[in-house]
Amino acid sequence: MRIVIFSGTTEGRELSRLLAGRGAEIIVSVATEYGSEEQGSVPGIRTHIGPLTAEEKQELLQGAALCVDATHPYATHVTASIRKACEQASCDYRRLLRVESSLDEGAVVVSSAAQAAAYLARTEGNVLLTTGAKELGNYAALPPERLYPRVLPSHESLRACEALGVPHRNILAMQGPFSQELNEALMRQYDIRWLVTKDGGAPGGFPEKAAAAAATGASLLVIHRPAETGESFEQVLACCEALIDKHGQT
Repeated sequence: MRIVIFSGTTEGRELSRLLAGRGAEIIVSVATEYGSEEQGSVPGIRTHIGPLTAEEKQELLQGAALCVDATHPYATHVTASIRKACEQASCDYRRLLRVESSLDEGAVVVSSAAQAAAYLARTEGNVLLTTGAKELGNYAALPPERLYPRVLPSHESLRACEALGVPHRNILAMQGPFSQELNEALMRQYDIRWLVTKDGGAPGGFPEKAAAAAATGASLLVIHRPAETGESFEQVLACCEALIDKHGQT
């Protein structure tokens, strides 16, 4: 029995390993080499690396008993394409939702990176950007010396920072998630007054970032998570295990 997991997240990796341990044939789809590196090599798991066209998604899903969408909670366009591919391939679909974080009353909440940039334009002080390299272009109107992007240590990330004109001394090329202590150290080192983040939940290190902002007196600016429906990790795992058990009895 085959289960396809669209992953690249902590919970996607954990789910794939648990199900492979139960004897299921698992195919994990990740968009980047970084995602593959994090996934690692596990018996019973085959990893597909790179973005897929609509037709390629359908082909991957052919004959699968179930598809689990464990992609990032902000990757709404990816989720929409996976849902459509499942419908066209007549494959059962489950959306694994990451638990949302509770926000302090003092947090500033906006709906997009563009709104975050517009808000920051009315403020002063250094900004720690922790929302990834792909959205850096939204902050082009801000003085680049204010910006401290924390991005993955990849050529693509560095090029995105350079295209924005960020001074090299401001680029923090690191792989997370990070502890509260490390967040605090970086924020004090670079005199950060604003921390921009998405609600990546506990797997994305959100609590540690929020606590570090509070401890250093910095303001927290959160890009609001898009609303969607789905199931918890425990619910999806139970569904998959029941399917594996049923398959083993037939």
